[in-house]
Amino acid sequence: MAMKPDIEIAQEAKVQHIEEIAKKVGLSRDDLEFYGKYKAKVTLDVLKKFDKNKDGKLIFVTAITATKAGEGKTVTSIGLCQAFGVLGKKVMLSLRQPSLGPTFGIKGGATGGGNSQVYPMWDIDLHFTGDIHAVGTAHNLLSVLVENHMCKRNTLGLDPTRVVLRKVMDMNARELRKIVVGLGGRKDGGIPHESGFDITVASEIMAILALSKDMADLRQRLGKVVVGYTYDNKPVTADKLKGVGAMCLLLKDAIAPNLVQTLEGQPAFIHGAPFANIAHGNSSIIATKYALKMADYVITEGGFAADLGGEKFYDIVCRTAGLKPDVTVIVSSVRALKMHGGMSEDELAILLAKNVPTKEEEKKHLEYLEKGFANLDKHIENMKKFGVPVVVALNRFPTDTQAELDLCKKHCDKIGVRSAHSRVYAEGGKGGVELAKAVLECIEKEKSNFHCLYDEKLPIKQKIEIIAKEIYGADGVVYVGTAPQNIATIEKNGNDKLPICMAKTQLSITDDPKVKGAPRGWRLTVREVRLSAGAGFIVPITGELSTMPGLPVEPVAEKINIDDNGHITGLN
Repeated sequence: MAMKPDIEIAQEAKVQHIEEIAKKVGLSRDDLEFYGKYKAKVTLDVLKKFDKNKDGKLIFVTAITATKAGEGKTVTSIGLCQAFGVLGKKVMLSLRQPSLGPTFGIKGGATGGGNSQVYPMWDIDLHFTGDIHAVGTAHNLLSVLVENHMCKRNTLGLDPTRVVLRKVMDMNARELRKIVVGLGGRKDGGIPHESGFDITVASEIMAILALSKDMADLRQRLGKVVVGYTYDNKPVTADKLKGVGAMCLLLKDAIAPNLVQTLEGQPAFIHGAPFANIAHGNSSIIATKYALKMADYVITEGGFAADLGGEKFYDIVCRTAGLKPDVTVIVSSVRALKMHGGMSEDELAILLAKNVPTKEEEKKHLEYLEKGFANLDKHIENMKKFGVPVVVALNRFPTDTQAELDLCKKHCDKIGVRSAHSRVYAEGGKGGVELAKAVLECIEKEKSNFHCLYDEKLPIKQKIEIIAKEIYGADGVVYVGTAPQNIATIEKNGNDKLPICMAKTQLSITDDPKVKGAPRGWRLTVREVRLSAGAGFIVPITGELSTMPGLPVEPVAEKINIDDNGHITGLN
């Protein structure tokens, strides 16, 4: 029998008042700032009372390279948390907030699915508590201060052709990627120059919010944001424009993590929203740090695959926050692995339409699956390079055959990695018990020896090359466009001793979204290198990746509606 849509499952769920959820992790009614019955913020002064608590165990969830077949990383993270609840463990989630762009674009929401969701999914997927809007407003305040300074006096000597701070909005607007601003003369429009829009979750301000440890750290980081360069090629930082105090005021509520719940009543912090193919793609340091103080087990998740959110969690977030993960869970699915092995989208459509494949089809599918293991193996190899043990979660779909499931298990056994099936979409927490037990066994029997992949003090090109070769499997790196000049400027101004945050397509382990599997014999192309001095990392832009996504032919927005009685449809 077909399951109900995610939105219907969520709307019919019997959930608890957020005050009851808070009690499970030692929070009282007076500790909460309520946003209705089911959402609350926990302020930093309240969280400080947990500072002396011992840290719980940290479980990091990532995945194989994304395909149209679906891997189910977020649903697995939430279902795993619910499974820990079934086993009687004190557990908590720490997840990112979804962006409106993908919610209305190609991806849809990011709050899990089926019987493994965070609640209320419609609020979390939309405006939630306003954090993303606050970030966008703070970013654009800084932008208008830049424009106003150049127009009114420009005592800093900002070169209009070297303004690197763009505008942001939380929507997929390809038409705003490249624009000209300041038209109409100095009085009406300001100083004409090229600019453009990024999506808000790619803003450095969002990355700063997610990486800040407290308000003082936030203030210091905001002041370091490079907005542009002078005529003699010196960086101009936000603190010179005297707007950092106002930006902090705009972010005073956004810095506090948001408390919600899973459909089965486990507490969840949802905080921070940096994109993983552009920014560092993980929930906030504040949320994860305090979840570890409040629960025995914390499950957090990185955006997209292990080569993006996974590598960045370990090399940027853990380095910044001093986190020491205990286990990595890599989510995969039979049908996604088959796509990495060569199965076409047409064959996927046929697979989804049929319940039982013929013997000839099953043989062909097993061949695809065998070839697709290369992508899974590369991600396992990559995560082990950080010294953290790995568990493979096989997210089961109705189209999976027993022969395919058996082959996956046999393969994981062969390469010496624990694996477990997951049925959390259909069964909720009880469908994740096998996986939860495998994770617990891994924590108990395999010691984590976490370390970063590279020394951040190495030269920029050497750090980029290490990631390209070690994580992506490239033979080397090619620098084109403005990349060589960008690197020289960053080095000249002494901002080169920072981690690398690669901006790369999520659809391939390479920089070409059409390439599946785990190819060798290719070279990574870097066309631009940006400095995010406030966030504390350097961003190489690879391939043809855009920092402002566009909408597909049929956006998810076309299917979303709310009727006159408040009933929502189409949101997933």
